[in-house]
Amino acid sequence: MTQSFDIAVIGATGTVGETLVQILEERDFPVANLHLLASVESAGHSVPFRGKNVRVREVDEFDFGKVQIVFFAAGPAITRSYASRATAAGCAVIDLSGGLPVEQAPNVVPEINASLLDALKKPYQVASPSPSATALAVAIAPLRGLLEVVRVNVTACLAVSSQGREGVAELARQTAELLNVRPMEPRFFDRQMAFNLLAQVGTPDAQGHVPLEKRLVTELRELLALPLLKISVSCIQAPVFFGDSFSVSLQTGGAIDLAAVNAALNAAPGIELVEAGDYPTAVGDAVGQDVVYIGRVRAGIDDPAELNLWITSDNVRKGAALNAVQVAELLIKDPM
Repeated sequence: MTQSFDIAVIGATGTVGETLVQILEERDFPVANLHLLASVESAGHSVPFRGKNVRVREVDEFDFGKVQIVFFAAGPAITRSYASRATAAGCAVIDLSGGLPVEQAPNVVPEINASLLDALKKPYQVASPSPSATALAVAIAPLRGLLEVVRVNVTACLAVSSQGREGVAELARQTAELLNVRPMEPRFFDRQMAFNLLAQVGTPDAQGHVPLEKRLVTELRELLALPLLKISVSCIQAPVFFGDSFSVSLQTGGAIDLAAVNAALNAAPGIELVEAGDYPTAVGDAVGQDVVYIGRVRAGIDDPAELNLWITSDNVRKGAALNAVQVAELLIKDPM
Protein backbone atom coordinates (compact mmCIF):
# COMPACT_ATOMS: atom_id res chain seq x y z
CA MET A 1 0.00 0.00 0.00
CA THR A 2 1.35 3.43 -0.99
CA GLN A 3 2.06 5.70 1.95
CA SER A 4 -0.05 8.84 2.11
CA PHE A 5 0.66 12.07 3.97
CA ASP A 6 -1.25 14.67 5.92
CA ILE A 7 -0.48 18.06 4.39
CA ALA A 8 -0.93 21.68 5.49
CA VAL A 9 -0.85 24.67 3.15
CA ILE A 10 -0.41 28.08 4.79
CA GLY A 11 -1.55 30.94 2.59
CA ALA A 12 -4.14 28.71 0.95
CA THR A 13 -6.32 31.58 -0.29
CA GLY A 14 -3.52 33.37 -2.14
CA THR A 15 -2.69 32.92 -5.81
CA VAL A 16 0.26 30.61 -5.08
CA GLY A 17 -1.54 28.69 -2.33
CA GLU A 18 -4.56 27.94 -4.49
CA THR A 19 -2.35 26.87 -7.40
CA LEU A 20 -0.32 24.66 -5.06
CA VAL A 21 -3.49 22.85 -3.98
CA GLN A 22 -4.48 22.46 -7.64
CA ILE A 23 -1.10 20.93 -8.52
CA LEU A 24 -1.24 18.52 -5.58
CA GLU A 25 -4.45 17.21 -7.14
CA GLU A 26 -3.21 17.25 -10.74
CA ARG A 27 -0.05 15.28 -9.90
CA ASP A 28 -1.97 12.89 -7.65
CA PHE A 29 0.25 13.64 -4.68
CA PRO A 30 -0.50 11.05 -1.96
CA VAL A 31 -2.51 13.32 0.32
CA ALA A 32 -4.41 11.66 3.14
CA ASN A 33 -5.80 14.78 4.83
CA LEU A 34 -5.38 18.32 3.52
CA HIS A 35 -5.42 21.21 5.99
CA LEU A 36 -5.75 24.68 4.47
CA LEU A 37 -4.61 27.56 6.66
CA ALA A 38 -4.57 31.34 6.40
CA SER A 39 -4.94 34.50 8.42
CA VAL A 40 -8.03 35.22 10.49
CA GLU A 41 -9.30 37.47 7.67
CA SER A 42 -9.29 34.58 5.17
CA ALA A 43 -10.47 31.82 7.51
CA GLY A 44 -13.84 30.43 6.53
CA HIS A 45 -13.25 30.50 2.78
CA SER A 46 -13.19 27.23 0.85
CA VAL A 47 -10.80 25.87 -1.78
CA PRO A 48 -11.73 22.93 -4.07
CA PHE A 49 -9.71 19.71 -3.80
CA ARG A 50 -10.60 16.31 -5.27
CA GLY A 51 -14.23 17.14 -5.80
CA LYS A 52 -14.79 18.68 -2.38
CA ASN A 53 -14.55 22.15 -0.91
CA VAL A 54 -11.97 22.25 1.88
CA ARG A 55 -12.58 24.95 4.44
CA VAL A 56 -9.72 27.30 5.29
CA ARG A 57 -8.89 27.56 9.00
CA GLU A 58 -6.93 30.07 11.01
CA VAL A 59 -3.24 29.18 11.17
CA ASP A 60 -2.75 30.47 14.72
CA GLU A 61 -5.00 27.75 16.13
CA PHE A 62 -3.55 24.85 14.15
CA ASP A 63 -1.87 21.83 15.74
CA PHE A 64 1.11 21.01 13.48
CA GLY A 65 1.31 17.59 15.07
CA LYS A 66 -1.52 16.58 12.73
CA VAL A 67 0.58 16.76 9.55
CA GLN A 68 3.86 15.55 8.07
CA ILE A 69 4.48 18.31 5.49
CA VAL A 70 3.76 22.05 5.66
CA PHE A 71 3.93 24.39 2.67
CA PHE A 72 4.47 28.04 3.64
CA ALA A 73 2.95 30.04 0.79
CA ALA A 74 2.28 33.28 2.69
CA GLY A 75 4.69 36.11 3.48
CA PRO A 76 8.11 35.77 5.15
CA ALA A 77 6.77 37.09 8.47
CA ILE A 78 4.27 34.22 8.62
CA THR A 79 7.04 31.71 7.91
CA ARG A 80 9.25 33.12 10.64
CA SER A 81 6.32 33.05 13.07
CA TYR A 82 5.25 29.44 12.53
CA ALA A 83 8.09 27.45 10.93
CA SER A 84 9.72 26.67 14.28
CA ARG A 85 6.41 25.36 15.62
CA ALA A 86 6.03 23.11 12.60
CA THR A 87 9.59 21.81 12.89
CA ALA A 88 9.20 21.19 16.62
CA ALA A 89 6.17 19.06 15.79
CA GLY A 90 8.28 16.96 13.41
CA CYS A 91 6.90 18.42 10.16
CA ALA A 92 8.85 18.83 6.96
CA VAL A 93 8.78 22.53 6.04
CA ILE A 94 8.79 23.76 2.43
CA ASP A 95 9.02 27.55 2.42
CA LEU A 96 8.11 29.62 -0.65
CA SER A 97 8.43 33.01 1.05
CA GLY A 98 12.17 33.46 1.47
CA GLY A 99 11.60 33.80 5.19
CA LEU A 100 14.23 31.31 6.37
CA PRO A 101 18.02 31.73 6.18
CA VAL A 102 19.77 29.56 3.61
CA GLU A 103 21.82 27.87 6.33
CA GLN A 104 18.56 26.61 7.75
CA ALA A 105 16.61 25.91 4.55
CA PRO A 106 18.60 25.58 1.29
CA ASN A 107 16.93 26.65 -1.94
CA VAL A 108 16.16 23.69 -4.17
CA VAL A 109 15.06 23.49 -7.81
CA PRO A 110 14.76 19.77 -8.65
CA GLU A 111 16.07 20.16 -12.22
CA ILE A 112 19.29 21.68 -10.86
CA ASN A 113 20.32 20.75 -7.33
CA ALA A 114 18.05 17.99 -6.04
CA SER A 115 21.12 16.26 -4.60
CA LEU A 116 21.16 18.83 -1.78
CA LEU A 117 18.22 17.02 -0.24
CA ASP A 118 20.38 13.94 0.39
CA ALA A 119 22.36 15.82 3.04
CA LEU A 120 19.36 17.17 4.95
CA LYS A 121 18.32 15.81 8.30
CA LYS A 122 14.77 15.29 9.49
CA PRO A 123 12.58 17.15 10.02
CA TYR A 124 13.39 18.65 6.64
CA GLN A 125 13.50 22.40 6.06
CA VAL A 126 13.71 23.36 2.40
CA ALA A 127 13.14 26.60 0.52
CA SER A 128 11.54 26.94 -2.90
CA PRO A 129 13.16 30.08 -4.35
CA SER A 130 11.47 33.11 -5.84
CA PRO A 131 9.81 32.48 -9.22
CA SER A 132 12.38 34.68 -10.95
CA ALA A 133 15.32 32.73 -9.50
CA THR A 134 13.68 29.42 -10.40
CA ALA A 135 13.14 30.41 -14.04
CA LEU A 136 16.59 31.92 -14.49
CA ALA A 137 18.40 29.05 -12.79
CA VAL A 138 16.59 26.45 -14.91
CA ALA A 139 17.67 28.38 -18.02
CA ILE A 140 21.29 29.12 -17.06
CA ALA A 141 22.29 25.94 -15.18
CA PRO A 142 22.58 23.73 -18.32
CA LEU A 143 25.21 26.14 -19.68
CA ARG A 144 27.60 26.01 -16.72
CA GLY A 145 29.64 23.14 -18.12
CA LEU A 146 29.74 24.75 -21.55
CA LEU A 147 30.47 28.39 -20.76
CA GLU A 148 32.56 30.27 -18.24
CA VAL A 149 29.85 32.63 -17.04
CA VAL A 150 31.50 35.81 -15.74
CA ARG A 151 28.52 38.10 -15.35
CA VAL A 152 24.73 37.95 -15.67
CA ASN A 153 22.65 41.00 -16.57
CA VAL A 154 18.89 40.63 -16.13
CA THR A 155 15.90 42.82 -16.84
CA ALA A 156 12.96 41.05 -15.18
CA CYS A 157 9.50 42.03 -16.41
CA LEU A 158 7.31 40.77 -13.57
CA ALA A 159 3.58 40.05 -13.74
CA VAL A 160 1.34 41.80 -11.23
CA SER A 161 0.60 38.41 -9.64
CA SER A 162 4.08 38.75 -8.13
CA GLN A 163 2.28 41.15 -5.78
CA GLY A 164 -0.42 38.62 -4.93
CA ARG A 165 -4.15 38.73 -5.45
CA GLU A 166 -4.25 42.47 -4.74
CA GLY A 167 -1.97 43.19 -7.69
CA VAL A 168 -4.15 41.14 -10.04
CA ALA A 169 -7.32 42.83 -8.84
CA GLU A 170 -5.79 46.29 -9.18
CA LEU A 171 -4.66 45.75 -12.78
CA ALA A 172 -8.11 44.41 -13.66
CA ARG A 173 -9.82 47.40 -12.03
CA GLN A 174 -7.56 49.97 -13.63
CA THR A 175 -7.94 48.38 -17.07
CA ALA A 176 -11.75 48.37 -16.81
CA GLU A 177 -11.85 51.98 -15.65
CA LEU A 178 -9.63 53.24 -18.46
CA LEU A 179 -11.34 51.22 -21.21
CA ASN A 180 -14.68 52.60 -20.08
CA VAL A 181 -13.29 56.16 -20.05
CA ARG A 182 -13.91 56.57 -16.34
CA PRO A 183 -11.67 58.43 -13.87
CA MET A 184 -9.03 56.09 -12.50
CA GLU A 185 -7.27 56.57 -9.17
CA PRO A 186 -4.42 54.17 -8.31
CA ARG A 187 -4.95 52.22 -5.09
CA PHE A 188 -2.63 49.23 -4.67
CA PHE A 189 0.12 50.57 -6.95
CA ASP A 190 1.33 54.13 -6.44
CA ARG A 191 0.52 55.12 -10.03
CA GLN A 192 -1.19 53.85 -13.18
CA MET A 193 -0.33 50.19 -13.79
CA ALA A 194 -2.64 49.42 -16.71
CA PHE A 195 -1.03 50.02 -20.14
CA ASN A 196 2.14 51.11 -18.36
CA LEU A 197 5.51 49.91 -17.06
CA LEU A 198 6.72 50.70 -13.55
CA ALA A 199 10.47 50.98 -13.07
CA GLN A 200 10.59 49.23 -9.70
CA VAL A 201 8.74 46.48 -7.85
CA GLY A 202 8.60 47.37 -4.16
CA THR A 203 10.35 49.94 -2.02
CA PRO A 204 14.06 50.54 -2.72
CA ASP A 205 16.75 50.70 -0.06
CA ALA A 206 19.25 53.51 0.35
CA GLN A 207 21.24 52.18 -2.63
CA GLY A 208 18.15 52.03 -4.85
CA HIS A 209 17.69 48.23 -4.86
CA VAL A 210 14.34 46.61 -4.08
CA PRO A 211 14.03 43.43 -1.95
CA LEU A 212 13.08 41.25 -4.93
CA GLU A 213 16.27 42.24 -6.75
CA LYS A 214 18.49 41.45 -3.78
CA ARG A 215 16.69 38.16 -3.15
CA LEU A 216 17.09 37.17 -6.81
CA VAL A 217 20.85 37.82 -6.76
CA THR A 218 21.34 35.78 -3.58
CA GLU A 219 19.19 32.85 -4.72
CA LEU A 220 20.63 32.67 -8.24
CA ARG A 221 24.19 32.53 -6.92
CA GLU A 222 23.16 29.76 -4.55
CA LEU A 223 21.28 27.71 -7.14
CA LEU A 224 24.09 27.94 -9.69
CA ALA A 225 26.71 27.22 -6.98
CA LEU A 226 28.60 30.33 -8.12
CA PRO A 227 28.85 32.45 -4.95
CA LEU A 228 31.10 35.09 -6.56
CA LEU A 229 29.09 35.47 -9.78
CA LYS A 230 28.49 39.12 -10.68
CA ILE A 231 24.78 39.72 -11.26
CA SER A 232 23.04 42.92 -12.27
CA VAL A 233 19.25 42.86 -12.06
CA SER A 234 16.42 45.34 -12.60
CA CYS A 235 12.89 44.23 -11.73
CA ILE A 236 10.16 46.18 -13.49
CA GLN A 237 6.40 45.79 -13.07
CA ALA A 238 4.68 44.85 -16.33
CA PRO A 239 0.92 45.15 -17.02
CA VAL A 240 0.55 41.37 -17.30
CA PHE A 241 -1.56 39.27 -14.94
CA PHE A 242 0.51 36.06 -14.96
CA GLY A 243 3.85 35.10 -16.47
CA ASP A 244 7.28 36.70 -15.93
CA SER A 245 9.59 37.52 -18.84
CA PHE A 246 13.33 38.14 -18.74
CA SER A 247 15.86 39.72 -21.05
CA VAL A 248 19.15 38.08 -20.05
CA SER A 249 22.73 38.76 -21.13
CA LEU A 250 25.54 36.42 -20.08
CA GLN A 251 29.09 37.68 -20.29
CA THR A 252 31.38 34.69 -20.74
CA GLY A 253 35.08 33.95 -20.87
CA GLY A 254 35.24 33.08 -24.56
CA ALA A 255 33.49 33.01 -27.91
CA ILE A 256 29.99 31.53 -27.90
CA ASP A 257 29.27 28.29 -29.78
CA LEU A 258 25.58 28.84 -30.51
CA ALA A 259 25.02 25.33 -31.82
CA ALA A 260 26.37 23.86 -28.58
CA VAL A 261 24.31 26.30 -26.50
CA ASN A 262 21.11 25.38 -28.31
CA ALA A 263 21.87 21.67 -27.98
CA ALA A 264 22.46 22.02 -24.22
CA LEU A 265 19.24 23.98 -23.71
CA ASN A 266 17.24 21.60 -25.88
CA ALA A 267 18.41 18.60 -23.84
CA ALA A 268 17.88 20.14 -20.41
CA PRO A 269 14.89 19.19 -18.23
CA GLY A 270 12.25 21.82 -17.57
CA ILE A 271 13.04 23.86 -20.71
CA GLU A 272 11.14 24.39 -23.96
CA LEU A 273 13.51 25.90 -26.54
CA VAL A 274 11.72 27.89 -29.24
CA GLU A 275 13.16 27.54 -32.71
CA ALA A 276 15.30 30.28 -34.21
CA GLY A 277 13.32 33.13 -35.75
CA ASP A 278 10.47 32.73 -33.26
CA TYR A 279 10.11 33.72 -29.60
CA PRO A 280 7.84 32.78 -26.68
CA THR A 281 5.52 35.09 -24.77
CA ALA A 282 4.07 34.83 -21.30
CA VAL A 283 0.43 34.94 -22.42
CA GLY A 284 0.79 32.87 -25.58
CA ASP A 285 3.12 30.19 -24.27
CA ALA A 286 4.14 30.13 -20.62
CA VAL A 287 0.95 30.67 -18.61
CA GLY A 288 -0.45 27.39 -17.35
CA GLN A 289 2.62 25.42 -18.44
CA ASP A 290 5.19 23.48 -16.44
CA VAL A 291 8.35 24.49 -18.32
CA VAL A 292 10.53 27.55 -18.82
CA TYR A 293 10.45 28.88 -22.39
CA ILE A 294 13.60 30.23 -24.04
CA GLY A 295 13.97 32.02 -27.36
CA ARG A 296 16.07 34.62 -29.19
CA VAL A 297 19.30 32.78 -28.40
CA ARG A 298 22.04 34.91 -29.93
CA ALA A 299 25.56 36.22 -29.49
CA GLY A 300 26.26 39.89 -28.87
CA ILE A 301 26.17 42.30 -31.79
CA ASP A 302 29.84 43.20 -31.37
CA ASP A 303 30.96 40.84 -28.61
CA PRO A 304 31.33 37.13 -29.48
CA ALA A 305 31.68 36.31 -25.74
CA GLU A 306 28.18 37.66 -24.97
CA LEU A 307 25.12 35.40 -24.99
CA ASN A 308 21.62 36.87 -25.03
CA LEU A 309 18.43 35.01 -24.12
CA TRP A 310 14.72 35.75 -23.88
CA ILE A 311 13.05 33.71 -21.12
CA THR A 312 9.45 33.46 -19.98
CA SER A 313 7.75 31.34 -17.34
CA ASP A 314 4.49 31.10 -15.40
CA ASN A 315 5.57 32.74 -12.16
CA VAL A 316 2.77 31.34 -10.01
CA ARG A 317 2.65 27.83 -11.43
CA LYS A 318 6.13 26.83 -12.65
CA GLY A 319 8.13 29.33 -10.62
CA ALA A 320 6.43 28.79 -7.28
CA ALA A 321 3.75 26.15 -6.75
CA LEU A 322 5.02 23.40 -9.05
CA ASN A 323 8.59 23.71 -7.83
CA ALA A 324 7.46 23.36 -4.21
CA VAL A 325 5.37 20.26 -5.00
CA GLN A 326 8.28 18.71 -6.92
CA VAL A 327 10.49 19.25 -3.88
CA ALA A 328 7.87 17.49 -1.73
CA GLU A 329 7.76 14.60 -4.20
CA LEU A 330 11.50 14.11 -3.71
CA LEU A 331 11.23 14.30 0.08
CA ILE A 332 8.59 11.58 0.33
CA LYS A 333 10.77 9.09 -1.51
CA ASP A 334 12.31 8.44 1.90
CA PRO A 335 10.05 7.42 4.78
CA MET A 336 8.84 10.54 6.60
